[in-house]
Amino acid sequence: MADKSFFIDTTRCTACRGCQVACKQWNQLPAVPTHNWGSFQNPPDLTPNNYKLVRFSEVVTDGKLKWLFFPDQCRHCLEPPCKDAAEGYVEGAVVRDEATGAVIFTEKSKQLTDAAFKEVREACPYDIPRRNEATKIMSKCTMCIERVQNGLVPACVKACCTGTLNFGDRTAMLELAQKRLAEVKGKGHPKAQLLDADTVRTIFLVTEEPKQYHPHAVARVEPGISRKLALRKMFRPAIGLLGGAALLGCLTDSTAKE
Repeated sequence: MADKSFFIDTTRCTACRGCQVACKQWNQLPAVPTHNWGSFQNPPDLTPNNYKLVRFSEVVTDGKLKWLFFPDQCRHCLEPPCKDAAEGYVEGAVVRDEATGAVIFTEKSKQLTDAAFKEVREACPYDIPRRNEATKIMSKCTMCIERVQNGLVPACVKACCTGTLNFGDRTAMLELAQKRLAEVKGKGHPKAQLLDADTVRTIFLVTEEPKQYHPHAVARVEPGISRKLALRKMFRPAIGLLGGAALLGCLTDSTAKE
C-alpha cells in the first residue's frame, strides 16, 4: 500500500458540511451541543468529538465581501512533531502507519499527564490535538485508517460531492494539486497557493492569504518543538544506556536553572 495524501481544493467547497457529518457518523462520535454564536460555523472549534470542522471566514478582499471555507483536519505530517513530543513521555501514544503515513493517537495517550498533553498540543503547528477529559484519550482525524486499509477512501472524501476532497497515493495527489493550482491561477487568482505541501499529507489549495481562512492554516513560523523536547530527542539514545532517571534528572535541573 502506497503512501497516501489528501488534496483539499477550497475553491470548490460550498460548506455543505457533508464531510463533517460523514466523519462524525463513521467514527460514531456523540453529538456536541451548539448554539448561535454569530457564525454558521458549528461547533466553534475542533473538539474531542469533532475530528473535522468546516471553518467559515467572512472577509473583504479586493473590495468585495466573500466567504472562505476551510475543511480543517489533521495534516498527518511527514515528520509529526506530536509523535516526537508524546514519545518523550509515553512510547506508543502516537504512532505512524508505515503503509499509509497516517498519524494515529492510541489508547496509550491516556497515560499522558496534563502537562505532557499540553506539550503535545503545543508541538503541533496546526493546533489539532484534542483530548477527552473524561477518558484522557487524545483524538483527531485518523485518516479513516480502517477504511483505507480495506481499499476505501476516508468517509469525508466519500461524502464530498463537489470535488473539494480528494484522496489517494501521495504522488498522484501532488500531481493533481499542482495541476489544479495552475488552473486556478490561470482563472484570475494570482495569490493561489498550496499550503505546506512538502511537509504534510493534507494539502490545501487556497486563493487568498492563508491566515484569512484560519490562524493555523499554515504551520507556525517558529518551530513546533520546545527546548525540553529538543533535549529529550538529543539524549534519548543515552537514556537507554545510562539510565533514564539519572539523566532526565540532570536535564530537569539544568532546565530549571535557566
